[in-house]
Amino acid sequence: MKTILTIICAFILQSMYSQQDSQYTQYMYNTPLVNPAYAGSRETITAFLLHRNQWVGLDGAPVTNNFSINMPVGDSNFGVGLNFVNDEIGPVSENEISADLAYFIQVSENYKLSLGLKGTANLFQLDVNKLRIFDPADPQFQNVDTEFSPNVGAGLYLFSDKTYFGLSVPNFFESYRYNDNNVEITKEKMHFYFIAGHVFTLSPNIDFKPAVLSKIVEGAPLQADVTANFLFFDKLTLGAAYRWDASVSALAGFQISDSLFIGYGYDLETTKLSNYNSGSHEIFLRYEFFNRSRVSAPRFF
Repeated sequence: MKTILTIICAFILQSMYSQQDSQYTQYMYNTPLVNPAYAGSRETITAFLLHRNQWVGLDGAPVTNNFSINMPVGDSNFGVGLNFVNDEIGPVSENEISADLAYFIQVSENYKLSLGLKGTANLFQLDVNKLRIFDPADPQFQNVDTEFSPNVGAGLYLFSDKTYFGLSVPNFFESYRYNDNNVEITKEKMHFYFIAGHVFTLSPNIDFKPAVLSKIVEGAPLQADVTANFLFFDKLTLGAAYRWDASVSALAGFQISDSLFIGYGYDLETTKLSNYNSGSHEIFLRYEFFNRSRVSAPRFF
């Protein structure tokens, strides 16, 4: 029975390649999840809610929900944030809560450097009731297996009003999943992230916002996302993205009010998985509680 369980979980994980951590198409708006140094960088209270349904039509495909909130701490050089993530893949469910602390240093007239720390609590669950079990009496498959693991991470974030660069490792500690001395399904490995972007003003009403996110994890190919967004009249965002050897995406966003921004992304697989699903959908809301006395210029990321 354990061999069957190993094969099932290994298939799911192998099909995901480097996606041990959740992946996002609209990563440029969801930076706190991968880089704690981002917390408070927008100089206002920012709340973010996202739902991602990946590989629609493929049984057991990933479904991700997350909520985050971050803010500056008064008039200090500190920022703080909280992030909640629920990730479900087949019989596996992970719930994660993390807290971020960032410290900002003015390194030039236009740029700030932020140093960030992340503390994470992860609850991993394997629901054997979602598996086909040939021997229901096998005691190995009578309960939901639950494992708790803490972790810490760090990041650097260099930014101005129109440019940003970030390096981060959200989790330093490697942890094992479903390890009972006989079967070890997977090992959660360190992920190294690089993120960058810039805003080019093409005309008084059009801005070009290219961005890139790369992720390196041991035992998996380099993952690189390249995105090109255009902002029209400071309201409507339209763009496209390419995930190296994985998918192409269409993106859209609309600034409903000064505080509320909504976005949508659709991914179309370029791998053999495209034969078994109809793409991936991602929708998010961002709400900001503005303090006009703090925000000195419009922020594009």
